[in-house]
Amino acid sequence: MSFIEEVKKIIEPKLHDLGYELFELSYLKDGPTMSLRVRVDKPGARIGLDQIVSVSEALSALLDDANLIETNYILDVSSAGAEHAINVSEFAKYVGAHVNLHLREPLKGLNTYQGDIVSLKENLVTLSYRDKTRTLQIDIPLDNIDHARLAVKF
Repeated sequence: MSFIEEVKKIIEPKLHDLGYELFELSYLKDGPTMSLRVRVDKPGARIGLDQIVSVSEALSALLDDANLIETNYILDVSSAGAEHAINVSEFAKYVGAHVNLHLREPLKGLNTYQGDIVSLKENLVTLSYRDKTRTLQIDIPLDNIDHARLAVKF
């Protein structure tokens, strides 16, 4: 088992208990020290500074007890970000979310759509989007989505 897998095995249950998901985990040289970077997500909720501090303190205590890292390191906990990439296979947990979808092949003359995920059925996602003053819906085959990310709604 790799070092990252060992750390993941230790921190994921704690994150789950706190209501978060592990979005990304890395251990890299950052100048003269090492950094353990933990990016977390909480679908359907915003993550503020107070939540990051709580997660950081919980993970710090857990990692200290596990004693996996023998050298000095910086624990860097952050949110995945307001517009982070999302995997098409995880769309079910983002129903209701505002997203940006880039398509492999254009539909109705467009290859990018931004709107709210209304539903997910078999191999289709239904997206509600604005076209000037009208709100429309479109069914997009999941295999036609090249990449997706959360989007900020203005």
